[in-house]
Amino acid sequence: MGLATLVVITASNALISITRNLIPSQIRIPIFVLLIAALVTLVDILMNAWAHELYKVLGLFIALIVTNCALLGRAEAFASKQPVKEALWDGIMMGIGFLLVLVALGAAREISSTGTLFANASLLLGESFRFLEVTVIPNYQGFLLMALPPGGFIMLAFLIVGKRLIDQKLAYNHTHAGGKAMPEAIIDKETPAPISTISIAD
Repeated sequence: MGLATLVVITASNALISITRNLIPSQIRIPIFVLLIAALVTLVDILMNAWAHELYKVLGLFIALIVTNCALLGRAEAFASKQPVKEALWDGIMMGIGFLLVLVALGAAREISSTGTLFANASLLLGESFRFLEVTVIPNYQGFLLMALPPGGFIMLAFLIVGKRLIDQKLAYNHTHAGGKAMPEAIIDKETPAPISTISIAD
């Protein structure tokens, strides 16, 4: 899924950048969706032809790439306003980032659900890469919930919490770097001072 998304977002960014001056602004969003859908269909057909076993495992999820907001978001926010080189590079980097997130999320779900890592990697990479298939937890009975769609959202929540904790730790270390004390609370200078009561003599 990650590799398919990488290909689609890179190709769609380049294609939209090339045609950006030919697309009327009033109908740009429907055109972007059609271009992305065409590329997803092409990837779907190629995967069915060249990686049929993997295609049977992924099934409908390949077609659902077209609903990924990241693709349309980058097309609208960046590719439609930049030259081809910059749009292509942006697509590659965004695709790699999306791929890494999917790998981390998928690895965490697989370990927690079946106790394995990179199971059936040979379907994607060939029999010579079967050595990547690792049993992380021997004799693991499995946790079915993590293999189901709700498990993906649960694990994503854990990953987000972990990232926030890491960010807080880094910010705390940066604040205390060199033994510096925590800065005092800063009073908003724009807040008006209290108005003192003025007595008016008769």
